Amino acid sequence: MSRFFRTQGDSDSSDSSDEEEELMSSGDEAAPSRPAAAAPQRKGMDSFLKKPGGGSDSSTSDDASDSDSSDDSDGAEDDGDQEPQQAVRIMSAAERRLVEMEATGKVMENALRINDWIAISNEFDKLVRMIQRQHNVSEPIPPFYIRTLISLENSVNNALAKEKEAKKKTNATNAKALTAMKQKIKKSVKEYETDVNKYNADPEAFEREYNALVVRDAPAVAGATPRATTAPGVEGESPDFTTVGPRGKAMQFSSEGILKNLQGVQEARGKKNTDRAEQIRILEKLLEVAVTSYQRIRVLLALVSSRFDYNSSVATHMPIELWLSAQREVDQLVAIVASNPAYSIQEIIEDYDELKERTPEDPDEKGGIVRIRGSIISFVDRLDDEFTKSLQNIDPHGTEYIDRLKDEKALYCTICRAQAFYENTNQDEPLGRVIMRRLEHIYSKPDAVVQALEAAVDASEIKPNMRLAGQGTTSGLIHALCVYLYKSGNSLLRTRAMLSHIYHHALHNDFHTARDMLLMSHLQESIHSADVATQILYNRTVVQLGLCAFRCGLIKESQATLLDIFTTQRVKELLAQGVHTQRFQVITPEQEKAEKQRQLPFHMHINTELLEAAFLVSSMLVEIPLLASIDSDELKRKAISKPFRRLLDFADRQVFTGPPESTRDHIMQASKALQDGEWEQCRDLIQSIKIWSLMPEAAAVKEMLAKRIQEQGLRTYLFTYAPHYSTLSLSLLSRTFSLPLRAVTSIVSKMIWNEELSASLDQSGGVVVFHRIELSRTQQLAQTIADKVGAMLEQNEKALDIKMGGTGGWGDRTDGNKGEKRGEQTQERRGRGERTRGTRGGARGRGARFAQGLGNEMGSRTG
Repeated sequence: MSRFFRTQGDSDSSDSSDEEEELMSSGDEAAPSRPAAAAPQRKGMDSFLKKPGGGSDSSTSDDASDSDSSDDSDGAEDDGDQEPQQAVRIMSAAERRLVEMEATGKVMENALRINDWIAISNEFDKLVRMIQRQHNVSEPIPPFYIRTLISLENSVNNALAKEKEAKKKTNATNAKALTAMKQKIKKSVKEYETDVNKYNADPEAFEREYNALVVRDAPAVAGATPRATTAPGVEGESPDFTTVGPRGKAMQFSSEGILKNLQGVQEARGKKNTDRAEQIRILEKLLEVAVTSYQRIRVLLALVSSRFDYNSSVATHMPIELWLSAQREVDQLVAIVASNPAYSIQEIIEDYDELKERTPEDPDEKGGIVRIRGSIISFVDRLDDEFTKSLQNIDPHGTEYIDRLKDEKALYCTICRAQAFYENTNQDEPLGRVIMRRLEHIYSKPDAVVQALEAAVDASEIKPNMRLAGQGTTSGLIHALCVYLYKSGNSLLRTRAMLSHIYHHALHNDFHTARDMLLMSHLQESIHSADVATQILYNRTVVQLGLCAFRCGLIKESQATLLDIFTTQRVKELLAQGVHTQRFQVITPEQEKAEKQRQLPFHMHINTELLEAAFLVSSMLVEIPLLASIDSDELKRKAISKPFRRLLDFADRQVFTGPPESTRDHIMQASKALQDGEWEQCRDLIQSIKIWSLMPEAAAVKEMLAKRIQEQGLRTYLFTYAPHYSTLSLSLLSRTFSLPLRAVTSIVSKMIWNEELSASLDQSGGVVVFHRIELSRTQQLAQTIADKVGAMLEQNEKALDIKMGGTGGWGDRTDGNKGEKRGEQTQERRGRGERTRGTRGGARGRGARFAQGLGNEMGSRTG
């Protein structure tokens, strides 16, 4: 250790200080105590501060002093037992901090000799940070720092005076650093004005006081945390207690001075190097000594805010223990204001004296109501957001996610308590926000989960009135919540409530009600201008509507509803269930962070594999009969479902096809079997898909799919083989496709009525009689012209719609009375030209009939 101090006194380089730290850390048990080592160092620093040129003298005195201190410490170690060694080891950390400060002072002294104020400014900033570290561990300010402030203040003043008198000015950078150093010294001297005055009055007394504090705090450091020390004998005797705060000052907490202490904590909030954990501990103690309702409300408002401020990072979530404490304190806050109507918490109120105890009896309080600045709804919003953020950052496949999800019941009860409070106090704006929070927790959940959450609310003391309006059922509750938001007047809340209501209806297989609500809301016209969260909710609602149509057996409606989202090939991104990355596309860290923040928790995900299976099976049942009904290759290239057609074309190009493994493989092989008329093989492949087990009522869904495959297999068979027959027995079709005769007759009659099949039905003979109309070359050309004219007409209509202020999309002109959707209109328009057959059937649609008449007229003129 004598060698270490000798190195410190002689060396000016930063490398030597690093070596000294290593020696200190490796030899903690052999380190000397503070009084034996600190005094020689302070003596050495006194010499170099008083005599700028006396470096050799100070180092010599250091050598002698260090040798003595080393001998003394060796003797102490020989006589000491295990307990003093532990105390010595702890004090070595404080000693190391002091040595670091003095090393910084040595560098500043060397820079002062060459008038390098840039280096002095940098080293002084390091010294200030070290002193701040002293504050953080509640150690008193060493006299060395006060001496350095006084010496630097004199040096700065002298340098400024010489600068004014000098004929040749120094460089601009050094002059700027000197000016900045003047401001820093002035600020620091003002901050420690009391200590500076004490030191100037009696330096020796100041040092004696410092040494006394060091000796007194030495045993306390080994036993407990120095920043929150309770006075002995206080606990259990009185509610008052003493805490050691920053700079070693004792803080006396009592019910009389609680507002003053609270103001001190709030003033330190948000400042740099503020110990947030210590602030929370102080506020918890203040809450314990709070006596009146006003004091408890003020402390709870500050305490909950401090818990939310503990984790300043936006990317990470709030610690679960802090969240649970904040949730309990919000409940406590709501209970206090609900039981004391004379106290009101509002966001915007007039200024008031925060150090004065206020009661409803005060003449200054208008109407006998004490209004306190704060926001309960902001706390509820933050609790909900932090709960969602924690679920986003927890592995959903572990038990920790399930344990965290159990806390939703407590959060839901807190939301309901806040709702009941705002209902009783008639505060409409926060009531709408808290009802929307409640709705977001239940709209997408099954009835059993919602009933479990409601049971927890029924067991609590405060119950909102919406429960009675809902008549005890989940659908009734959601209807009551949504109706209130419809009337609240807030367009954003009204939009989100409408989408949640539609989602709930679709979840319960009420397709027609959900579809009519979506069409009448006209949200598809304005959703592109909404915020990202609302667009995600819209996408989820549309997808759930498509699944509802699929479960109900409405294949065309399901295919048309799911088509838009699958065409984009960004299903996971649109549903906020994953980040979509394309090839040769680089996402900035800010974009990636924003994408992750808007992801939904895992338990709210819609299974994308199940969604894809429903869409591809619906597309198969729509596309395969359509492909069989088209003659020309040009029309075959036009597809209703491009994603399905792309997968089908890829499957057709495969040279070898093995057993199906994935869901797509099952559907593609089933599509080929349906094209070949092997409907039984198609049915078996579709029903063997394992993902159907995740769908509610899986058995009913499989039975429905078998029936639809039989019907579409019959249609495909008629389209494919009609040119080869003049008549076809209905009973044969019934036996081939295992359908009742009545069902076969109905399907054939519908095809004839829709002009999809050029035939007539002979019910007396039980046969279908096919008719053939051969189109001449001129008629075929006329038909092609009619198709092109129809396409041109469609483009003109879109251009006119854009000019008149629309978006140019057919989906924006949905017919609410007829209940037609964009996909159905597109399919119908394409069907006008695509389902015309030459040898197989008569022309259908306005364009085809026009083509046939035009061809006949041209043929007669030519003849």
